[in-house]
Amino acid sequence: MPAPEAYQYALWRLVPDLERGETLNAGVLLYSRRHGFLEARVSVDAARLAALAPELDPRAVTDHLEGLARIAGGSSTTAELARASQSERFHWLVAPASTLVQPGPVHTGLCSDPAALLDRLFARLVL
Repeated sequence: MPAPEAYQYALWRLVPDLERGETLNAGVLLYSRRHGFLEARVSVDAARLAALAPELDPRAVTDHLEGLARIAGGSSTTAELARASQSERFHWLVAPASTLVQPGPVHTGLCSDPAALLDRLFARLVL
């Protein structure tokens, strides 16, 4: 198993109504430079989203989040940003840029298996 290395992660939160300030965790983005890892997992709980914002189309929101996840993984065929370095993509993806999808604070730690950690964070914080 690889040695523990530093990682950073942030949640993507849906904020359907800025005035109300309610949020719904919808994704996790994890970056470990030394492991060469940058990936995201996303999921929209349609029932919870409907309770907060019945006018929003959960499929459209999911499509947007999945696009961000493809950029994180460098696999987007439409976003020029997907060709940037992992570090540049991570910092762009955790910068506030939207009123609906907002990144939470960046957290840090050490891990040996960033993919397994991402799965655990996603299960605990989003699903």
